[in-house]
Amino acid sequence: MEQLSRDLALRIALASRILPGVDVPKLIGVLHEKVGSPLDDEKLKAITVTNLKTGIGSLDGEEDGEDIGIGLENIKLAVRYLWGEEDEDEGLPEIMPYKDGDIPESIRVAIASNSGQLLNGHFGSCIRFLVYQLSKSDMRLIDIRSTVEADSADDRNLFRANMIKDCHVLFVQSIGGPAAAKVIRADIYPIKEPDVIDAVEKLTEFQKVFDAAPPWMAKALGKSAEERKRFAHQE
Repeated sequence: MEQLSRDLALRIALASRILPGVDVPKLIGVLHEKVGSPLDDEKLKAITVTNLKTGIGSLDGEEDGEDIGIGLENIKLAVRYLWGEEDEDEGLPEIMPYKDGDIPESIRVAIASNSGQLLNGHFGSCIRFLVYQLSKSDMRLIDIRSTVEADSADDRNLFRANMIKDCHVLFVQSIGGPAAAKVIRADIYPIKEPDVIDAVEKLTEFQKVFDAAPPWMAKALGKSAEERKRFAHQE
């Protein structure tokens, strides 16, 4: 295995984590193919979005890189990590003070994120979860949970599900069937949002659901069984 400096190894590891299905050895192979070896700062800074997209695509038999199941925004972010231009914690929103009961009739929502305040993460590879407390008229970022420890877990998807088991809803760019089953078993409702979007913008849109809460949401809000039954009947 090629010996890399700590800085280069970190940059490659961060890039790998936001490219679903592309582990560090695979990514190093793509980098060698595109810029040669040994890898150094100059070579990593020569990598382009096209290099990375076509290189990853060739691993999946998609030579043009157009159908590799990885969003272009994630590939762009991975390139910035490789260039050393992205700090892992750059642009993170501020966590606000919160204690149970501060926001009445609210639910807890996890956002799979790779950068700043964006909803742009895949469940099995996102760098962190942004955790919001959300009501019809209020929202508050109450925690940011790094997923770094999940990488060494025996069951990474279960570890990630347990990380957010206090949440009622999970927004992700994508999630596989087996992982979704583990999330649902943790009583978390997964919702896919394939487009990269600001977390606050998505949550503002989602607040409209409070006007006619579905049964699972009514239960999370503490509505009685009779109230939930009445809603289901009206629907």
